[in-house]
Amino acid sequence: MADGGTIFLDEIATISFKMQIELLRVLESKTFVRVGGNKEISSDFRVICATNRDLTSMVKNGTFREDLFYRLNVVNIKIPPLRERTEDIPRLVSHFIKKYCTSMSRDIISIEPAALKHLERFEFPGNVRELENMIERAIVIGNGKEIRLKDLPMGKEVISNSIESLDDLEKKHIAMILNKYGWNISRSAKALSVDRVTLYNKIKKYNLKVDE
Repeated sequence: MADGGTIFLDEIATISFKMQIELLRVLESKTFVRVGGNKEISSDFRVICATNRDLTSMVKNGTFREDLFYRLNVVNIKIPPLRERTEDIPRLVSHFIKKYCTSMSRDIISIEPAALKHLERFEFPGNVRELENMIERAIVIGNGKEIRLKDLPMGKEVISNSIESLDDLEKKHIAMILNKYGWNISRSAKALSVDRVTLYNKIKKYNLKVDE
């Protein structure tokens, strides 16, 4: 699929030593064999990798192949952590709001100034992914009109990056709304700012019952 294009490999430092060998072979030969196949396929592609680890140190301690490191390290771009580029936060927040409102079939909402200021002061030990997690969580637990300060973690509180925790929050919120409106799907969907089909899909996804 990447033939003639670009393939992005995230968290390249976490791949196994065996996978490192396989990747190096593919990069050098520009050929590969599909899983379950026996025909060698040629492919011309560009590779972009990302990691938050020090690959130089990993090469020195033998956990990352030196030959693969030099094969990948042609053009090196270092992106500062989010806490060092807070001017990017408003644009990232806007992007994540659009992303998750769209995926949840909701109208695009706003963020109140106090909430945005809180995010701009937050240190983000989990970097951009933590910001994304905060926005998704706030959309799930919020009132559906805007992200408020009370929808965000305060102080040094750290939000888990596990998508299961967000699913759990969404499940509880949907169950609460359904019970509030006596399982009236139309009224519940309107309160959740989603359509009836989306709500039915969520009920099925979380296996929600009338007595929950």
